[in-house]
Amino acid sequence: MTDREYLAMEISTTVRSLKEPPWLPLVRAGHRVFSTLVPEAAAARAERLFLTPPRPRRPAWEIDLLARAEARPMRVGPRRIETWTWGTGPSVLLVHGWGGRGTQLGAFVAPLVARGFSVVTFDAPGHGASDDGVVTIPEMTAAIHAAAASRGPLAGLVAHSAGALTATAALSEGLDVDAAVFVAPPAELVGAAARFTETLGFSRPVRERMRERIATRLGRPWSAFDVIAQAASLTAPLLVVHDHGDLEVPWQQGMAITRAWRGAEMLMTDGLGHRRILRDPDVVATAVAFVAARTAEHAVAERVASAALDATPLEALLAG
Repeated sequence: MTDREYLAMEISTTVRSLKEPPWLPLVRAGHRVFSTLVPEAAAARAERLFLTPPRPRRPAWEIDLLARAEARPMRVGPRRIETWTWGTGPSVLLVHGWGGRGTQLGAFVAPLVARGFSVVTFDAPGHGASDDGVVTIPEMTAAIHAAAASRGPLAGLVAHSAGALTATAALSEGLDVDAAVFVAPPAELVGAAARFTETLGFSRPVRERMRERIATRLGRPWSAFDVIAQAASLTAPLLVVHDHGDLEVPWQQGMAITRAWRGAEMLMTDGLGHRRILRDPDVVATAVAFVAARTAEHAVAERVASAALDATPLEALLAG
């Protein structure tokens, strides 16, 4: 069985395992009827729902964290996003997932600042304190580029869930980092679409039509956001962290990314799920240590390369 076949099986298992809210069976039944009677309208509704992230309330501890940050709104195309920074030194970017907020990764801020890094995060378009509405992966990727450009070269990047997918797209488009950490990363979007439509009761033909509509909107196929396919061309040192009990993104997806990404390392956890993993002290400490070690290695390599360029041919020969 290939990685992709195994992932498909796990996606099906995950759909059946998630706890349902009491109103969901009624919504599912309505969408089944809708899919049968007016499939094109059902596909349009599915597209809009799929591209509209939830906006949960920011908890008190995240609000307190923002009070200690330097806030800076930015424009990404026609939309406003909010960004925040802490500390001084080489920058590490924190990237949230779908329906998340930059401060969901707030547990990484103090340890990174203590290591001499500055930390920058943002709420992507359609998320948190930024402009609301429908949002696409390319728009979220553009927000990564904008936030990174505002801070100069990045030392590192920590991304959660779908944020890892957008971060991979940004890396493929030329974003340069000394180290990356992906926490609970999905390997692709097709599985997310399957989980979404099955959970809400849309038919398979409607799901396929929804995918076609989104591909047309983006002007690119869904395969353009396949992390495994992109991994072969990426060289940034990567640490993948995933929990065995993650019911939203199966851990096998993180394992598949680790196998496909040259030199990637993986940390498996138990009992932390999809979100509590972001606040676990051991996870945070391991991720921060990984970023610090890889950025230090990069700095040494740059100094050696610079010394070699400055040396005369004889000195370079002797150095070799």
